[in-house]
Amino acid sequence: MNNKKILRSLPLALAIMCSNSAMAGISLYDEDGTSFSVDGHFNAFYTYQDREDKVADTSTTTSRVRMGFLPNYIGFNVAKEAGDLTLGGRSSFWVSINDSNQDGDATKTDSMIDVRQFYATVDGDFGQVLFGKDFGIYGRSNIFNDELLMGVGFAPATTSNTTFGNITTGYPYANPTAQITYRTPVTNGMQLAVGILDPNTTGSASDQSNSARFESELTYSVNYDGVAVKAWVGGALGDSNTAGVDAKGISYGAQVAAAGFALTASGFNQEGISSVFASNTLAASDEADGYLVQGSYSFGANKAVLSYGQTENKAAGASVTTQDSLTGAALFHSVNDNLKLVAEYTIHETDNGVIETSQTDTFAVGATLSW
Repeated sequence: MNNKKILRSLPLALAIMCSNSAMAGISLYDEDGTSFSVDGHFNAFYTYQDREDKVADTSTTTSRVRMGFLPNYIGFNVAKEAGDLTLGGRSSFWVSINDSNQDGDATKTDSMIDVRQFYATVDGDFGQVLFGKDFGIYGRSNIFNDELLMGVGFAPATTSNTTFGNITTGYPYANPTAQITYRTPVTNGMQLAVGILDPNTTGSASDQSNSARFESELTYSVNYDGVAVKAWVGGALGDSNTAGVDAKGISYGAQVAAAGFALTASGFNQEGISSVFASNTLAASDEADGYLVQGSYSFGANKAVLSYGQTENKAAGASVTTQDSLTGAALFHSVNDNLKLVAEYTIHETDNGVIETSQTDTFAVGATLSW
């Protein structure tokens, strides 16, 4: 889902970011060309759900206090000027507040500390090299530009971690992965990121990839007389030792904003890649595609959002296409620069290719605190 003013170099973490821009954290040290800062995010939501199983013709309701789409986290950033280079690094630690819901935990105090970022950066006139663990490149901007990023989105009733946002209902998750990534300098609003990433597989040991994952993304950002435009296109390539399985995908999107209004549309199309975790290479040539369309209007301290997204999946060799969709509306109220109040209503629907199998209506109200 973050950070930093210390240097343009550290790509943001999922909280409040989009490629390489970030919000200011708290500067703890900034002298003699060396700086250190910290940033963080906290949130909690009350959710009430009504789930209808349309096959069994049953209905269940669930009330919870839980995290939203973004986990609670704290991040640390360092930068040091070294001649013509700027050396930097980021580590971020993400935790669950719903540890009491974890299976097999007798103590019920495991907060699931998750190190999603632990990387170094080298910046110069040539651009930036990042090495370590960070969010993936493929599908990155699709998720970072989701208007429900600070909300709840799709919320499986029993999860002990975050909700899903629009994962599986519009995009796969660009989950953190070991990588070496190069980013060009921003030129006329354009920037290219290319990286080699550690491949992940979902099959047995015999399905291990025989080559690394290669991912890229081209982004463009410009302001035309008060009209802000963003656009992006990304890709992924990999493979599995399973005969005939090549992992490949393309992601894309654009956002236009003016006079308080914003329209965002994104999509993806892929084969041999998980529709949940974008880094995962499958052991079969399953196909998936999806899109997310959102409109928002900001007025005063408020922002209203309407959202619709869907993902379709087709197993290798199958003739049936399944579908998951999420329709949502949300209102965000900024008490100040750090504190937001959120109210949201979503409808999640599943279709097995023949009939609609379930519908889950979720009402959520909560607060987020970021710095």
